[in-house]
Formats: sequence, C-alpha cells, structure tokens
Amino acid sequence: MAYDVVLKNINKHISLDTDEISYFTSLLKEKSVSKRGMILKDGQVCKEISFVKSGALRAYYRDKTGKESTIMFAITDWWVTDMFCFVNEQPAMLNIEAIEDSVVLQLLKVDLDKLYIKIPKFERFFRIIMQNAYIREQLRVIQNLSLPANERYNLFLSKYPEIVKQVKQKQIASYLGITPEFLSMLRRNKRTKRIS
Repeated sequence: MAYDVVLKNINKHISLDTDEISYFTSLLKEKSVSKRGMILKDGQVCKEISFVKSGALRAYYRDKTGKESTIMFAITDWWVTDMFCFVNEQPAMLNIEAIEDSVVLQLLKVDLDKLYIKIPKFERFFRIIMQNAYIREQLRVIQNLSLPANERYNLFLSKYPEIVKQVKQKQIASYLGITPEFLSMLRRNKRTKRIS
C-alpha cells in the first residue's frame, strides 16, 4: 500500500484509527526525486517536512565559497527538513538533495498545524521525532568536539551501517568534518588492521 512505510513509522509512537489515517494520508503529497534532484534549495522558503518512502537524501550547508558541509542524511523511514526554517517558515539555510532516486511524502507546515488541531496526538509524535533529532545532533556536536576522527568514523559505521552503503565517501567525510583524503587514510588503516 502507498502509505504502509509512513504509517509503520507513526505507529512506533502513536496509534491511529481508520478516520485518522484517512485524514493524515489525505494531507501527504508524494514526490519522486531523481538522483541529484533537490527537494529544498537554500534561500527557498521551507514549507514542507518530508518522509523518505524510498531512497536516500542528504541535507547540506553551502558556505559563501561554495564549500559543502553535510548536516544529515535521511534514508528510508526517516523524516527530513531544514527544521529551524520549517518551524519559522523562513528561507532555507540548507539544501536537501537526493543521493539516489528517491520517493518522499511531503507534509506542508500549514497542514501540519491543521493536523495538530484535528488529531492532537500528532503533537506527541512530532515532539518525539524532534526530540530524537535534537539528541542525535547534540551527541554529534559533542563527539566532533571530543573524539578523534577515527573514533567518530567507527561510531558512524556502527550506528549507521545502512547509510554507509548508500552515500559517497566524500559525503561521509563532510558529515564527520574531515577531508576525503583523511577518510581514505582511516579506511586503509581499518582494512590493514583487519588483515593483520
């Protein structure tokens, strides 16, 4: 069914009856995105939060020199947006691109606000989603400040093995705050240790 993946995601935190499911799914807009296609560009008003039905996305910040820093990845069963700009309906600071052919289900901010009123338990669901995202990002900042690069890389490998298979090494390096060359060295060292 078209909404099985997102409904399973929601059922992790709240239960919906048939009418609630019908109302919620009526608000979703499905969008196919080709590899390298954008669902959000910096400067564009951020109006949607997206659920990844299939594929993989990358959210990144581009500085004035054009250097890209990966902020997060989103794979099947994950939610993604430029949260600050979405909540405040402001121009996006982030770009969100498909790193492989993907399908997303998008929910407009105006429809999310309606959803909170009509089905208040969605406030609980999105509170949990946002708390989890905040916790993940706080831990990432602390790890970036306190752990050497090889430990950050090993943590990334153990925590997100499915992402490693779907993204380019230079995108992982960007996420970890290291150069692609340094990541290559870390990967070589890891392989050498396994062989010896």
